[in-house]
Amino acid sequence: MSLETAQSPAQTPWQTAAILIGRLIFAAVFLMAVTFKFIDMGATVGYIAAAGFPFPLFLAWCAALLEVVLVLCFLTGAFFSWAALVAGVYVLFLAFAFHGPSHWAGNQAEFGFFVDHFTFLAGLLFAAVHGPGRVLTLKLGSAS
Repeated sequence: MSLETAQSPAQTPWQTAAILIGRLIFAAVFLMAVTFKFIDMGATVGYIAAAGFPFPLFLAWCAALLEVVLVLCFLTGAFFSWAALVAGVYVLFLAFAFHGPSHWAGNQAEFGFFVDHFTFLAGLLFAAVHGPGRVLTLKLGSAS
């Protein structure tokens, strides 16, 4: 059974538009993230190293590659539900690794960044359950 079978058989025009806009927003967020990585990979490497992770250059490139794949999945709808779930796990990891409770004492804004990741996670989980919609969607990774 595919994750994408939860969709209703018919979509109104506003539902179709909302789904497409949501997909574009997800794609835009990850496109901005990967663009900043490509513009200054050294800054990303430094950020990862400062968090205490080993092999920061390798991890920065892994993150960039993942973000490119996510952008493609969100734009095309291919493997959409799985991509949304992977993105959700990634966002949850980022929340705890870079904005978690150990960061709150030094900068209260980090708590806001932490919470923002959960609102994004909620959207990704909702999208994973409901799928990419029926318009402008490649049916790769879907039984429907």
